[in-house]
Amino acid sequence: MKVLVTDNLSAGGVEILKKAGSVHVDVKNKIPPDELKNILGEYNGIIVRSTTKLSSDVIAGARKLKVIGRAGVGFDNIDINAATKHGIVVMNTPGGNSITTAEHTIAMMLSMVRKIPQATASMKAEKWEKNKFLGMELYNKILGVAGLGNIGAIVADRGLGLKMRVIAYDPFISEEKAHELGVELVSLDELFNRSDIITVHVPLTKETKGLINRDTISRMKNGVCIINCARGGIVDEEALTEAIKSGKVACAALDVFEKEPPGKHPLCELENVVLTPHLGASTAEAQENVALAIAEQVVDFLVHGVVRNAVNFPAIPSEALGLLKPYINLSEKIGKFMSYLVQRDIEMVSIEYSGEISSHNIEPLTFAALKGLLERTLTENVNYINAPVIAKERGLKVVVSKTTSLEDYASLITIKLKAGKDEFVIAGTIFGKKDAKIVKFDSYRIDVLPEGNILLLYNWDKPGVLGAIGTYLGKSGMNIAGLQLGRDKPGGKAVSFVHVDGPIPDNVLEEVKKLDNVISAQQISL
Repeated sequence: MKVLVTDNLSAGGVEILKKAGSVHVDVKNKIPPDELKNILGEYNGIIVRSTTKLSSDVIAGARKLKVIGRAGVGFDNIDINAATKHGIVVMNTPGGNSITTAEHTIAMMLSMVRKIPQATASMKAEKWEKNKFLGMELYNKILGVAGLGNIGAIVADRGLGLKMRVIAYDPFISEEKAHELGVELVSLDELFNRSDIITVHVPLTKETKGLINRDTISRMKNGVCIINCARGGIVDEEALTEAIKSGKVACAALDVFEKEPPGKHPLCELENVVLTPHLGASTAEAQENVALAIAEQVVDFLVHGVVRNAVNFPAIPSEALGLLKPYINLSEKIGKFMSYLVQRDIEMVSIEYSGEISSHNIEPLTFAALKGLLERTLTENVNYINAPVIAKERGLKVVVSKTTSLEDYASLITIKLKAGKDEFVIAGTIFGKKDAKIVKFDSYRIDVLPEGNILLLYNWDKPGVLGAIGTYLGKSGMNIAGLQLGRDKPGGKAVSFVHVDGPIPDNVLEEVKKLDNVISAQQISL
């Protein structure tokens, strides 16, 4: 087996590869893309950091490649779809830099409120401006943590150590788990309203892009402080700049930016802003941790066939993959669908496998369902391997059951989700060998293809409702690709699944909600 290391990996990581015995290692840093494309076909594995770009073009020629190891969490430099298509396992090292990133957040907070960078610059200019840099004490201040994943939970813990009062928002954390962490769980609006300092630790998704914007800033305390060490784009930088200039926001600290490097940026001109060049994971300890971890994972896979921390492949025997793969995909799609329905803390997920599928190893299906449920809303990478661990860490109760008895379908997967007083139920099956369908949605019997862009509607079952919706979507340039309906009784409450050919613009969705007899409208992207 041959492994290529193309980015700077610690000597300890390289040594693990060399000691594997049957693994030959080549270390070639900073390989030009054309050269990498020419030589990658000789290797069974490659380990990269963030510098090497593994595009679909590069991956396509790597006929022997079995595994890509990313020493770190993010994998924007790797074409995951291309790797999956070519049967290449992509692994990363989630959690390896959680402490480092959390500590950087705390360092940014202290630097921001005590104006340490500005005072340092003043001293180096041979000035003594003691009265200019009046700081703020953190003791007894309210720290609002948006997102209690690995990093957010550590930040909350460190904030408590500073004797701050910590409140947090995370719809996937139970009250019990929040109590264990010593934080108060609140709504996002309450977090904005009450916090003296706000730090975000959520992934960059359609829902979180611009989470901190003009509107949300207007609901914050006067003199609030804002930190973003998560992902660029979560904070609207233009809105933040305006708020700092107006005095609404007292100070800010950013380690990540919408465009990196940001170049000449208005925030750079503001004295009460602390900026760092994406240093969250940049410590010797974190770099060593991820190097050792990815080297061990690649060796385990190439030598022993063990898959750990894969971002694109379930850990199941190859002989069973053909049979289970359609059900894995179905489970993940149902889980992802469920993630759009949750409006409050999830308490329990119940998964029942009925019929023929119950006689097989259903563990990968459960992992897939949890992956679909969690990954859209969490900062940390969620994959088939770590989804159950993350669910457990968040206090999410997962109940799995099997039954061989089933009348209407050969196999059925039913997922129930409990969140407060709300309960959601989705059931799906496979027709033929690979055709996935959702056949039950709450109390409605339906026949829905779980893919693409879906407009989920609740409406009163009256003539003309769907016609009006179709007419409005057509005028808005939205083409309807499919329509499935369900209702509890004639003239009662109905549910509609409208497949459209592309994402629905927010303004179009808002107008649909205003149409007569429409109860609610929501976009689902699968």
